[in-house]
Amino acid sequence: MEPTFFSDFEVSVAAALAFLHRRLGFDLLMVARTEGDDWIVLQAEDHGYDIASGKVFRWTDTFCSRMVDGRGPRVAPNSALVPAYAEAPIGRQLRIGSYFGVPLVRDDGSLFGTLCAMHPTPMPESIAGEQGLVELLGALLSTILQHEIKTGEASRRAERAEADSQTDALTGLYNRAGWNRLLALEENRCRRYGHPAVILKMELEGLDEINHTQGHTAGDALIERAAAELRSAARTADVVARLGADALAVLGVECDRTGGEALVKRVHTALSNSDIKAWVGLAARDPMYGLASAFEEADRLVEQEKPPT
Repeated sequence: MEPTFFSDFEVSVAAALAFLHRRLGFDLLMVARTEGDDWIVLQAEDHGYDIASGKVFRWTDTFCSRMVDGRGPRVAPNSALVPAYAEAPIGRQLRIGSYFGVPLVRDDGSLFGTLCAMHPTPMPESIAGEQGLVELLGALLSTILQHEIKTGEASRRAERAEADSQTDALTGLYNRAGWNRLLALEENRCRRYGHPAVILKMELEGLDEINHTQGHTAGDALIERAAAELRSAARTADVVARLGADALAVLGVECDRTGGEALVKRVHTALSNSDIKAWVGLAARDPMYGLASAFEEADRLVEQEKPPT
């Protein structure tokens, strides 16, 4: 059955933005996620601003940050008359003559992001009368969002169960096919909700030499030990895979760069305790480019660590 309004966050956001554009006439309407100091556009109804999903602004530069802090109203027919908005740095990036915005919140009351709209020129004062409607739509979207996020763990468990057949015989980790499948599913989730993620790529030092001098049994034992240490360093929600003879990787789920750097430290400690040497690269997902680009960056960083041949 096709997803419908009130049954799917992404579909609901698109319907709400299109409805508000028709009703209020704003040229740019968005749902954006706050993540650290980033304000990440998840979806946009754009009629002239050239703003697409994945665009990132600095949160503290935005009108929405000031709205959430209570320094500006949720509806500003003429934003130039509101000092907090007139002074906001985003006004030097985008032409904003009028604005509305409401917060999107989690069940615990913490901020997820905002539903907002901008127009290059002032709007009639009468749009202030639409505040209740915009707040209602924001509350509905928050409810749908939280329902989907709550079911996210169940969805991930089902995805992992389906991918369990795509594992490496030696280590029991996901193989390249399983990795590619779960990476694509998590990218869809990141794009939809603005979740952060990191990728750690690791290549073992000296595997070829061990295979040549001690035999493949010793080489396999090294791979098994490294896989076990990598699994122990990763979190339960993370995806750990063997991608090649000496290549392993971790997808850090809902993990920002700080969390990724902590993962790298745990990996280095675990490998050191087992006398395993490896080259490690870490990259955080960029909302504009996605996990595929992060994987390429992590791989590039590994190659940089290797000594010249």
